[in-house]
Amino acid sequence: MLGAQQTRAERSAYTETSTHADVIAFIDSLERAYPTAFVRGEIGRSGQGKVLPYLLISRPLVRDAGEARRSGKPIVYVQGNIHGGEVEGKEALLALVRDLLRDARPNVLDSIVLVAVPIYNADGNDAFGPQERLRGAQNGPQLVGNRPNAQNLDLNRDYIKVEAPETAASMRMFAMFDPHVFMDLHTTNGSYHGYALTYSPSLHPAAMDPALAPAGPFTRDTLLPLIRERMRSRHRLETFDYGNFRGRDDVTSTQKAAWETYEHVPRFGTNYYGLRNRVSILSEAYSHDPFERRVLATYHYVHETLHAVAEHRATILARTGARSTLPASATVALRSQMTTTPFTAPILVEPLIPTGDSVRYEPGLRRGFRRSNVFTAVEMPVYDRFEPTLRRPLPTAWIVPVDDSAFVARLAHHGIEFRQIATSSGSLGTVTVERFVIDSIARAPRPFQGHQEVRLVGRWVTERMELRGRVMLVPASPRQALLASILLEPESDDGLTTWNFLDAALRVGAPHPVVRITGPLPRAFR
Repeated sequence: MLGAQQTRAERSAYTETSTHADVIAFIDSLERAYPTAFVRGEIGRSGQGKVLPYLLISRPLVRDAGEARRSGKPIVYVQGNIHGGEVEGKEALLALVRDLLRDARPNVLDSIVLVAVPIYNADGNDAFGPQERLRGAQNGPQLVGNRPNAQNLDLNRDYIKVEAPETAASMRMFAMFDPHVFMDLHTTNGSYHGYALTYSPSLHPAAMDPALAPAGPFTRDTLLPLIRERMRSRHRLETFDYGNFRGRDDVTSTQKAAWETYEHVPRFGTNYYGLRNRVSILSEAYSHDPFERRVLATYHYVHETLHAVAEHRATILARTGARSTLPASATVALRSQMTTTPFTAPILVEPLIPTGDSVRYEPGLRRGFRRSNVFTAVEMPVYDRFEPTLRRPLPTAWIVPVDDSAFVARLAHHGIEFRQIATSSGSLGTVTVERFVIDSIARAPRPFQGHQEVRLVGRWVTERMELRGRVMLVPASPRQALLASILLEPESDDGLTTWNFLDAALRVGAPHPVVRITGPLPRAFR
């Protein structure tokens, strides 16, 4: 293997991870070796001006987003390094791209279009520091990057508010390519279990509604179990639904325990893209495994995912395809809670052995403990999904604040289509609407990611409304109704209201500025 076509992780025997410059040099070497096999581009620039590269790969080669969409193949968007210290996705994706390009035999590139984004958080990646300080529960490498970007934003909490340049860049890529599959590569931390990698589909209940997002149930119930079986049978690697032991890092056979996933809200990328009716997969390598094994597990998991997508491409294209109508009875889950009916399953547990001293015996391991390397299957409840606590029917359209530039810009980032009509005199028509009258406003006591989250309580009032002047409407069309509901509805538990974009208009006793049209649209908007 030519040194130029080895990742820094490979060259250093997995004691180091790639810098941004290393990633660019590696892509340069691929371009020299395979000049006609892929297209190189950039999704945008980081806050510090670093190029955020992507590789567009398919056989036959597609040269841009338009050709990719016209190819009739599923477009798979794989992203690594959203958190700068979680580095195995970056290394695995680079190595996999290289190996696919080298392989002259028929492979997955004949059946899919791959968009590979190896270093999404370039600034965080290069903010190197000791692993013990920046990723305390991770087993190497010695130096890793920092979790947030240069603005100190967690990019995996930015998918609704879109404040980071990296997030805006990824939204532009989605507008261009409209990929059928989104995959986000991470490293977990915390619990000591027996899985080389854990995974998750979108956890938002609305993304599992077969009427609104048919790609979601297929991902959870068909695609992910298939990949899990192949990881075991082909690579002897155990995987399971993402989670941690509730309230603790490790479990003994005498303790009561439960396996619990993370939050459902769409500020997280995988949850968000499920609301666009896309196959959306979170991959989390096991942080307590050695770095080399984490890279290997991620490599195989991405590769098996590409194979599964290639095999099921007709189903994926059909499930993610455009629909002309939605059921008249469709409702959207706006608020949710962890399931109250978990299933029970055997979870692989590794008990830690207390040593009675204060020595750290392995990177990422708590002081005064040793790994037992003994894995036992312990039956416990598995909380791997959420259930709605509040549903609302879809309107015909929403009337939104036309003069709020920040609000309108967020809609544009998300690819939400809107119609704007103005008249200097006369009426645009009268419509039946629902207004949300605010009874109380609860603000989070502490800021999070520079915001104090808002939660509203109120009541709906139906009335007739005459449209005059300048009016902006967001249609509840099949393409965007689900995502628009989450962004616009005042009761959404992670929408634009949550993130303060409408704060100036929120007052107790006053109606929320977003209004629902429940009857036919006026003639001017048809």
